[in-house]
Amino acid sequence: QVQLVESGGGLVQAGGSLRLSCAASGRTFSSYAMGWFRQAPGKEREFVAGISRSGGWTYYADSVKGRFTISRDNAKNTVYLQMNSLKPEDTAVYYCAQNIGGSYYSVHAYNYWGQGTQVTVSA
Repeated sequence: QVQLVESGGGLVQAGGSLRLSCAASGRTFSSYAMGWFRQAPGKEREFVAGISRSGGWTYYADSVKGRFTISRDNAKNTVYLQMNSLKPEDTAVYYCAQNIGGSYYSVHAYNYWGQGTQVTVSA
């Protein structure tokens, strides 16, 4: 019922910034919390950030806290991830996902996933 499409990834130098977008289909976008995850080669998919239905609550992995900001525009059915002060260790494929209940930090709490967008940070 839901299609998620990420965009905005690319190649950036360390210390630079990128803004990822995740566009969702349907009219019930505002009914669901959303999250961003990332996966680097050889590593498990890890939680990056989450946001409540109306955007009033946000959650971040310790590794990105203070550098990344998650936000959403329900009128545009879009969730964003603003990434500042990027580091080479941020290099990964970034996925957005729809939360269906449970911990923001667990991949098992999400049912629909986007195709991912590559973020590469050079030293």
